[in-house]
Amino acid sequence: MVALWRCNSIIRAASPRLLNMQISAVSLHSDGLLRTSWCSNVAPMGPASTPFTPRAAMATSMLRSRGGHMAMPPVRGGFIRFQQPWEPRGECHLPGARLMGSLSVVRWFRKIRMRRRSAPNKVPEERELELDVKVGIGEGMPVDEEVLNTAEILRLNVPMAMKEAFDGLKGSNSKTRDPAIDDVGTFEKVELSVLLCTDDFIRKLNKEWRDEDHATDVISMTQHTPGFQLPILMLGDIAISVDMAARQAEERGHSLLDEIRILMVRGLLHLLGYDDEKSEEAKIETEKEEYIILRNLGWKGKGLMQSTHDSFENFNLSNQLEKQNVNSSGTKDPGVSTNPKKESLRSNRPKFKYLFCDLDGTLLNSKSRITPGTAEALREAISRGVKIVIATGKTRPAAISALELVDLAGEGGVISKFSPGVFLQGLLVYGKQGLEIYNRNLDPDICKEAFLYSLEHQVPLLGFSQDRTVTLFDHPSIDALHTVYFEPKAEVMPSVEHLLSSVNVQKLLFYDTAENVHSILRPHWSLATAGRARVVQALPEMLEILPSGASKGDGVHMLLDHLGANVDEVMAIGDGENDVEMLNLVRWGVAMANGSDKVKSVADAIVTSNDEDGVADAIYRYVF
Repeated sequence: MVALWRCNSIIRAASPRLLNMQISAVSLHSDGLLRTSWCSNVAPMGPASTPFTPRAAMATSMLRSRGGHMAMPPVRGGFIRFQQPWEPRGECHLPGARLMGSLSVVRWFRKIRMRRRSAPNKVPEERELELDVKVGIGEGMPVDEEVLNTAEILRLNVPMAMKEAFDGLKGSNSKTRDPAIDDVGTFEKVELSVLLCTDDFIRKLNKEWRDEDHATDVISMTQHTPGFQLPILMLGDIAISVDMAARQAEERGHSLLDEIRILMVRGLLHLLGYDDEKSEEAKIETEKEEYIILRNLGWKGKGLMQSTHDSFENFNLSNQLEKQNVNSSGTKDPGVSTNPKKESLRSNRPKFKYLFCDLDGTLLNSKSRITPGTAEALREAISRGVKIVIATGKTRPAAISALELVDLAGEGGVISKFSPGVFLQGLLVYGKQGLEIYNRNLDPDICKEAFLYSLEHQVPLLGFSQDRTVTLFDHPSIDALHTVYFEPKAEVMPSVEHLLSSVNVQKLLFYDTAENVHSILRPHWSLATAGRARVVQALPEMLEILPSGASKGDGVHMLLDHLGANVDEVMAIGDGENDVEMLNLVRWGVAMANGSDKVKSVADAIVTSNDEDGVADAIYRYVF
């Protein structure tokens, strides 16, 4: 068992005689299925068996439908109302997977929290608004790795979109939005569920609640009932058809994840009162708000309205070309194809000319080694003409040493002294023939402060200067950076003054326990260097200080310009927060399963971990 949940949803029953069945606990097992512990008492619903609460009273309200937004009864913790008598079988079939009478197994993902904004006209408090976000996979969906990856990315993306949308409510001058939800700062918690489902599943939903017998791309169902002073905002449910999203992604020229993000934002805006079907003005306001959210989050893909418009224009253009390619005999020119692809599409997977790859936590496993399976995938990629470029926080000698162990350093390999690469978090970039094209140093005053701190607190600190590393004292952690992580053996300097006069330092690296880095070093140096430098982490036990504004992504961008390459030709793989800008930059960004939430939230795909040949997984799935 990996987690415990309380079941807190209600489904309206058609019959006035309802069964009350209490669930003592819902457990999420390692196989992904939810199982329950059932209480034995099953009795008709009524005052004797149902504690009265405001939420229970609200649950008696009928479902209503308005312009595509379906109002659901609010939730009540601990109980489920079923449309038909139900015999427990040990498996919990939760709503969201099927919002009609029958029920389906759903896999849910964990909760997310965000900082609460102070409510207006109140004294600001240091409080948090809890976002209870559940992402489910509906009945009939193929539970393959790609679907699970998409659900995992959404688990991180939905709270981000919610925050942007909530911020947009403040000071909103919309003339068409339903203002039933104006300020989420008055709530302690917001609940939302997102379901990934099939065309057939969403068609049944559409028929049940809107009396429209056809599939659609997204349906949003609100659970919010205005007028009740409750601490919880039950925002509602969003159901997205993955089948239709895949077709639309192909037509519009972006990835499946792009399209699902767009549809999720659209469903969220519906729940917040935007209704593009109300009028032309409402349509424009909805499209504008959608564009702002997508832009602020840096998500690829265009707004749904614009994408739909472009798709329609492309359809018209295709028809014109088809007519132009009919010869005088009335038959089509045999060299021209106008038929769309018939195969089912799960994602837009282009082939790439360049693969930029991080080392620690990505290409290297938890023992700081490249596995045989990953090495074989790299060789296969090279044999097919893919240019693999290392983009790392390490020095170039460290990268060469790591790849030498699997015979991938030197001529014909991944890296050599004559190949391009991005090192020291983008502060040192080598271009054609391995010649240096960029070098940036850290402020000497920050270096002095850090080394004095290192001496005073006896915290190991390493300074990086191109192919050299320097420190002020020997320490087992400093030795490990050489023996385990392949960095050049550190030169011990007699004093801070001597060190700073001997080398130009590009970056600094503190090495301590993960707990000390998190609770002491990162807070201290984030504050001490604010506005003067940047603090990042590639691994939990290491804290790096870089020049202000520096990033691995900048180094990759600079190298691509030097090579005359386009970002659309590039895929990148990483695991740490220092890889975020790189993954945002390229056409296809891949995060490792062992990666941080920050890097997963911007990725186009998530592959297996660095101990499970994750880089090989990415190469075989997305490059070939």
